[in-house]
Amino acid sequence: MSLSTSRLLALATGASLALLAGCGGSSDSDGGKDSAPGSGAKIPVVASTNVYGDIAKAVGGDRVDITSIVSDPDQDPHSYEASTQNQLALSKAKVVIENGGGYDDFVDRMLKTAGGGAEVINAVKVSGKTAPEGGELNEHVWYDFPTVARIADRIATALGKASPDDASDFTGNAKSFTAKLKPLEDKEAQIKKAHQGDGIAITEPVPLYLTEASGLVNRTPEDFSEAIEEGSDVSPKALRDTLALFTGKKVRVLVYNEQTSGPQTEKVGKAAKDSGVPDVPVTETLPDGKDYLGWMGDNVDALAEALEK
Repeated sequence: MSLSTSRLLALATGASLALLAGCGGSSDSDGGKDSAPGSGAKIPVVASTNVYGDIAKAVGGDRVDITSIVSDPDQDPHSYEASTQNQLALSKAKVVIENGGGYDDFVDRMLKTAGGGAEVINAVKVSGKTAPEGGELNEHVWYDFPTVARIADRIATALGKASPDDASDFTGNAKSFTAKLKPLEDKEAQIKKAHQGDGIAITEPVPLYLTEASGLVNRTPEDFSEAIEEGSDVSPKALRDTLALFTGKKVRVLVYNEQTSGPQTEKVGKAAKDSGVPDVPVTETLPDGKDYLGWMGDNVDALAEALEK
C-alpha cells in the first residue's frame, strides 16, 4: 500500500498530533480495565486495524474493550509509526490481533517492549497461506472469507481463555458471525458460475482473494501491481502493458484500491474509463459507518454489478 506525498504529510502530522494528545487510534474503550472472570470488567483487545477490531467486536460483544490502532484511510500499516498510547494499550491487552505477513510489523515491534501476556492471533498464520513459488505472499487475507471464519473462531477461543465464564457466549457469537459469511461465499459462487475465466485488472493485490474465489483472472502485469503496492516507480513497459489491457479489451473490470493514488493509477483509471471498462473501488480499512459484513457485502455486490455492464 503506497501513499502520495500529500498523504504522507497528512500521516506525519496525524502521528505527531496523536503523540501530543495521547490518542492511539480508534477505540471502543471505557478505560482498558483488566479483565477477570466474574469481575464485570471488559477484556482489553488490541487489533492492528479496524477490520480485525470489528470482527473481534462481533465475537466479543459488550464483553470486550477494542482498540483498533489503524482506522484512518490515510494511515499506512506498512509504515505506521506507533505512539506511546498504542504501546500502553498493548501492554494491557489480553488478546492482540495482527494481520502478519509483513503487513503490520509495527505490532510485533511494540510487543517486544510492551510486556504483558496477551495471546497474539496472526491472521496470515491462521489462514495457512504462503507465497507461491517465486512470488510474493498476498497478505490481504481479510478478503478471504474462509480465513475470516477461522479468525473469528480463534478470537472466540482466546476470549474464552481470558473470561471462561463467557466462553460459550463467545463461541455462539463466532458461529453467528461465520454463518453470515455464507451468503457472501454464495455470491462469489454465483459470480464464478456466470463469469469464470473473465479477466480483470487491479492496481494492487488487495482484492485478489475475493476475485479469485469469484473465478476471475487477474491479467495485470505483476511488475505494475507490485510497484504500486510498494510505492516504487512503475517501469514504462509495465505501464504500457497495463494500459493495453483496456485498449485491447482484455479485461471486464478494473478493481482498484481507492486509498492510494498517483500518476500511474490515475492513467490506469482514465484508460479504463475511456475504454468503457467499469471500475470497482476497494479499501484496506473499514469505511465509516460500515461493519465487516456490510462492507464485504457491498464489495461483492459491486463486483457482480460491474461484470454485468
